[in-house]
Amino acid sequence: MKAQQFLRNKAFPLQIVLIVPFVLQIFGAVGLVGYLSFKNGQQAVNDLAEQLIDRTSDVVQEHLEAYLAVPQKLNQINADAIRRGVLDVSDRQALGKYFWDQLQAYDLTYLGIGLTTGEGIGAARFDGKNTTIEDWTAEQQNNNTNYATDALGNRTKVNFQATWSNFAEPWYTEPIAAGKPIWAKIITTSLPSGPYIAASASRPIYDSQNHLLGMIGIDIHLLRLNNFLQNLSISESGQVFLVERDGNLIATSGQENPFTLVNQKVQRLHAVDSPNPIIQMIARHIQISSGFQSIAQNQDAEFQLEIQGNQHFVNVAPWRDEYGLDWLLIVSVPENTFMAQINQNTRTTIALCFGAFAVASMLGVLTSQWITRPVLRLNQASEAMASGDLDQSVETSSIQELNTLSHSFNHMAGQMRRSFTALEQSKEELEERVEERTAELKNTLTELQRTQAQVVQSEKMSSLGQLVAGIAHEINNPVNFIHGNLAHVQEYSKDLLGFLQLYQQHYPHPASEIQTAAEKIDLEFLQDDLPKMLTSMKMGTDRIRQIILSLRTFSRMDEAECKAVDIHEGIDSTLLILQHRLKATPERPEIEIIKDYDALPLIECYAGQLNQVFMNILVNSIDAIEENRTKHTYQELLNHPGRITIRTSVMDAGWIEVTIADNGSGIPEAIQQHIFDPFFTTKPLGKGTGMGMSISYQIITERHSGKLECFSRPGAGTEFIIRIPIRQPMAH
Repeated sequence: MKAQQFLRNKAFPLQIVLIVPFVLQIFGAVGLVGYLSFKNGQQAVNDLAEQLIDRTSDVVQEHLEAYLAVPQKLNQINADAIRRGVLDVSDRQALGKYFWDQLQAYDLTYLGIGLTTGEGIGAARFDGKNTTIEDWTAEQQNNNTNYATDALGNRTKVNFQATWSNFAEPWYTEPIAAGKPIWAKIITTSLPSGPYIAASASRPIYDSQNHLLGMIGIDIHLLRLNNFLQNLSISESGQVFLVERDGNLIATSGQENPFTLVNQKVQRLHAVDSPNPIIQMIARHIQISSGFQSIAQNQDAEFQLEIQGNQHFVNVAPWRDEYGLDWLLIVSVPENTFMAQINQNTRTTIALCFGAFAVASMLGVLTSQWITRPVLRLNQASEAMASGDLDQSVETSSIQELNTLSHSFNHMAGQMRRSFTALEQSKEELEERVEERTAELKNTLTELQRTQAQVVQSEKMSSLGQLVAGIAHEINNPVNFIHGNLAHVQEYSKDLLGFLQLYQQHYPHPASEIQTAAEKIDLEFLQDDLPKMLTSMKMGTDRIRQIILSLRTFSRMDEAECKAVDIHEGIDSTLLILQHRLKATPERPEIEIIKDYDALPLIECYAGQLNQVFMNILVNSIDAIEENRTKHTYQELLNHPGRITIRTSVMDAGWIEVTIADNGSGIPEAIQQHIFDPFFTTKPLGKGTGMGMSISYQIITERHSGKLECFSRPGAGTEFIIRIPIRQPMAH
């Protein structure tokens, strides 16, 4: 019941009613075509992936069967020749050349025999180019000699000697334990030619009486398999790799090596530790799901795995031979290898469908617009008039009924415009008068606040100046009395000490009472320390007189008269008053003051007010340096201490310039344009009124007809430039 009531109250636009059913039909057809195209593409991808994986697996298995069969067959041929007496194991010279010839005919790395006597002979091609012969005896030390050879296999020179023992090598010991031909475990070592990772095909050798003579072995360098896999044309991001049942990598088709160097020693990588992310993810999946050992000997394992946002088809096929090799061949093909063209075809199909959808929708929209446009114009004009825009006029339509409605609407709109025009004029006049009065009151209030702050600040600084001047005057009298009498005290003390020394020269042996009294008062120390004490007292009174002079100079701020003064005295007196903030503290070193004073004439100015400007700027500079302290360690502050530079100079046309620069935290650009505004401050509540820089700006610009500018860069410091005329226009 509620749904029916909602449908009755809910009104749909005419254009929607005409367009939506038509668009929904076309959209459904387009969506169905796109979905079927996508599903067919996915099925095609699965079929192609299986075919590529099967073809790649067959190629690799055929290569393994052909490549790994050669060492065992060649071992059997050589063992049979030794059994029949065709090869004499005691003639190591001939046997070495025989093995050298076989290396020229086969793609092998090493071929040799180790006898039960501890002797042996072999031929090697470790670097893949040069063939050498190794000949070792049964001795304990340096028994293995490596010879370089010429193009005919003749020994030419000794490359090196090393210690070698058959009985410690897996290719010798493991076939004896097995009692049959086998593949010994994979060995790793570091050779001058590079890392050496080899699988050894080993077979016992016997004489014609079936007596064990030793072992014959052939090494194949597994990095050759690496090269073969890298040359496979599987796909740009597909991977083929071989692993043992324990998960150690044998060879991969990637550019990454299946080993790593740890302290210059070759160490094979487990597949889960491979730097190749595809190999690593596949190995982890196998290890977590079932393990490398659990994969059946005669059955492939197939699965799909998402790696780096891309779906991969993975096939795991066991491969083994009759001599004990049991490896896993893993082939991975990314889905996007096949999906690129299929996706392109799908996108083309969908684009064509959407193109047809767009054309059909556009035709529906054009038709509905032709029908609904006159109605929409009337609707929009009515809404505009309801919102207050009475200047509305509707064009006539080619539809007769709507044309009559348009004429009636235009007549009504004209009458309403004339009625509201008179009302708007009265309203505008009233608003203009209200805005003018509001602006006047706002300006008056702002000026009153600024004047009040200036009066308070002026009275405060005037009272402070009178207090400072009074204190300086009261202190000055007793200090002058002390300072003036110190000279006489020094002279009298000098005379008394001279007289005492003269007395001691003529009466070196005074009475015992005098001697006792001299020792009691430590006469010798008094003679030495009294002049020093008087000198220190004189230095102290000089310092007090200097401070009093600075206080009297700074206290000029209550003077209302414009006088010619030395502004260097005002700057120095201000620095002296702020000396307690410049000194070193436990948190920071002393703030350096660098003065670069030019020879300035006497400047006509209001000295007290100008000193107030210097005080405000210097206090802000010290605050900026203090703020910058919190961002650095004490050692960094020692290396780059806070610094305030004060420069004065004479400019052209009768002006002087005072520059006060610091290396503090600086002022952000957004704040710089407000620093001279009244009541603007960035300091915490209770630490600033926001009037210091505003009053300073007025003192320079209004009272002295000068200029005050600020230049700052966050993190690099701030520079204030004061420019005032040498002679004030009002003074003449």
